[in-house]
Amino acid sequence: MTDQTFHFTIDEHSDGLRLDVFLTEHIPGVSRTRISRDAERLLVNGVSQKPSRKVRTGEQVDFVIRPPEKQDLIPEPVDFSVVHEDSRVLVVDKPAGLVVHPAAGNWSGTLVHGLLYRDQDMSDSFEGSFRPGIVHRLDKDTSGLIIIAKDPQTHEFLQRQFARRVVRKRYIAIVTGRPREARGTVSGYIIRDPKNRKRFTHHNRQGKEAVTEYRIAATFAGFSLVELFPHTGRTHQLRVHMKHLGCPILGDSLYSRSRDPEGLMLHAAALQILLPETTEPTLFCSPLPERFTRCLQEHGAPQDVVERDWSGVQPVWLSEARTQERPR
Repeated sequence: MTDQTFHFTIDEHSDGLRLDVFLTEHIPGVSRTRISRDAERLLVNGVSQKPSRKVRTGEQVDFVIRPPEKQDLIPEPVDFSVVHEDSRVLVVDKPAGLVVHPAAGNWSGTLVHGLLYRDQDMSDSFEGSFRPGIVHRLDKDTSGLIIIAKDPQTHEFLQRQFARRVVRKRYIAIVTGRPREARGTVSGYIIRDPKNRKRFTHHNRQGKEAVTEYRIAATFAGFSLVELFPHTGRTHQLRVHMKHLGCPILGDSLYSRSRDPEGLMLHAAALQILLPETTEPTLFCSPLPERFTRCLQEHGAPQDVVERDWSGVQPVWLSEARTQERPR
């Protein structure tokens, strides 16, 4: 790995911030500890400065990050449930709070560490990889289904399906308020938020294409239970799109002031994908975790909503379902 060089011009929105605070907001994954470690490579207008210095509008900031020392992937026992396993794939039900793979600030205790503890042959199959078997991700605070490849050939086979957008996924979320339409599509682009580099935002003309269909399943006491069907898999896509609709996901403190003791109320409930050596896609389902039940009860959801099994609905995109409903 090589050094990473960053250059910024301070705008009026950042005037008065500490250098280390500014950099953590504008460089994804970097911590104030890491900035302190590389402080000798921190320049303002070409002069070395301490991380605690406050920046001013128009100043030029340069920062060079040294690559982290190589971390060995040491298998660790990690708590997760297995929904399906065969010789080629593993389908995992990830609990909220579990990071999927090692990265800055999370070099241990991830799902990958648990996978290697459970099946140490994976380490040999993906020698040198920090993401052995990982085909797609869920955010740390999102729970639900992830499919894992046990060998590179299967990894490529599954990844092609995600790239071609033929994998069907269905999420359940509790959101604040109620979307204006009972069901619809959010389409456009997603870009990094220029005011907060940890966030992303919806844009009509530039960025990466992002499409999500949604359907309101129930409404109660100022909240809604919604089904989300992403066509694309952008970082924070569902969180960004629900915020765009004016209904941020409950517990999403990054995209709203919404906080909940149960955390981010977003769950990957269904995944439909073609497995190796099969001819028809296989559907995997995950029931809502107990934290959803507690949250629904706490916020006054009707008992039939609380008790319903929301996991078993096939994740057919709504646009396809409407086509199928039309009379011939």
